[in-house]
Amino acid sequence: MNSPVIRVDISSPVPPYEQIRAQLSALIITGRFPERGRLPTVRQLAADLGLAAGTVARAYRDLEAVSLIYTRRGAGTRVAPLPSRAPDPDPTRLAELARLFVTQARTLGAEGDAVMTAVREALEELP
Repeated sequence: MNSPVIRVDISSPVPPYEQIRAQLSALIITGRFPERGRLPTVRQLAADLGLAAGTVARAYRDLEAVSLIYTRRGAGTRVAPLPSRAPDPDPTRLAELARLFVTQARTLGAEGDAVMTAVREALEELP
């Protein structure tokens, strides 16, 4: 199986590690990156994206901290099994993600109605 594509926009106000973390998190949570699926090594993903290995390592650490991935010596980094029911989201983190999305949408020139439409469509599209 081919790995899902991760893209980083270096002109974005969002730091590259956060872009990587957010994309991998979405791929994992929506099942597009399968449970126990192997992620590229830090060095390989960094080379593929043209970034420093430390940038990718930070994204991986953040994902490990929330138990979305795990790393085992000799087995690499893999997608962790998802819990049967996700815990209630941290309201502070949720607000932070919403601000991040709105900031990015505004840099594209989107107004409030377009942003809300995009959120509604994403909610309907994703499980």
